[in-house]
Amino acid sequence: MIQADYDKYVRHFGATMSLEEFAINVWSAPDRAKKKRRPKAMEDWLRDRPEPEAQRIWQELLAQRAARETELQQELFKQKKRLADAERSLLTKTTKKAQDDVRIATDKISKIKLDIDDLQRTEPKARDARFFPGNYAPVIVMEAGRKVIKPMRYQCRLPGWNEVVERKYPGTYNARRDSIPKTWSDLFGHRHGIIVVTAFYENVERHLMEHRDLAEGESSENVVLEFRPKPEQDMVIACLWNESPDGDGHLLSFAAITDDPAPEVAAAGHDRTIIQIKPEHIDAWLTPEGRSLDELQTILDDRPTAYYEHRLEKAA
Repeated sequence: MIQADYDKYVRHFGATMSLEEFAINVWSAPDRAKKKRRPKAMEDWLRDRPEPEAQRIWQELLAQRAARETELQQELFKQKKRLADAERSLLTKTTKKAQDDVRIATDKISKIKLDIDDLQRTEPKARDARFFPGNYAPVIVMEAGRKVIKPMRYQCRLPGWNEVVERKYPGTYNARRDSIPKTWSDLFGHRHGIIVVTAFYENVERHLMEHRDLAEGESSENVVLEFRPKPEQDMVIACLWNESPDGDGHLLSFAAITDDPAPEVAAAGHDRTIIQIKPEHIDAWLTPEGRSLDELQTILDDRPTAYYEHRLEKAA
């Protein structure tokens, strides 16, 4: 979950958005139906920006949202009809298909209405800051001596890869620290970034979270846990990123570096933790060229004090 307050990026980190890269990100999809997914909070940064280019991007975002709403309204009509047909069918005969149609259509209608509400409303909600693997998120990098925020895909396309290769390795949204020498050496020490987040989420098996074995005949159940640091703090997460050819343009993509889990994360049933770095190390981390690998590893070792409390993910 990203830090949603753009002013904090400016005040606390001295970073400003790269309007050029935001424009490329917004317009680069071949059609609006395939538009790139970004946290709504990140898109909303453009609403009140005074720069003409920012307002041009914002107007395109509004056009994309309108197109998306049209698609959702069409799908809503389709699912409402599916639900009505299934309910009429059940009045005369109970069938598994009709029961499944009622269940599926009801769930889809609820989700579509939520998506439409997200497109229309202007007041912020916590879920606006959430992003997932494959989505785009704001990454801070150093460019010509200044910190800039660029939208990057949260799944890194490694050097030499293309779209076909990356499909074989869908887990590159995280970079395991112990695999850096083998898998990530072309980026470690060369292309470093940070993301600023307020919470992170992990999939765990319920029985592991509850510290018990599976009961006889019980199937494993996945649950999603939300982790937040105590004391409360913005988490500055160490990342590696890459710029890759992508059709007629380029793809910016990144991975968060992970390490062995903090004890409380392990106790909750997960085996990795993203790595926080201290604010005083940000400039050094973002300018890795010429620094020794030992110095960079020391930055990853010197972490802020935090205890990661967890709870079951709340419904949207």
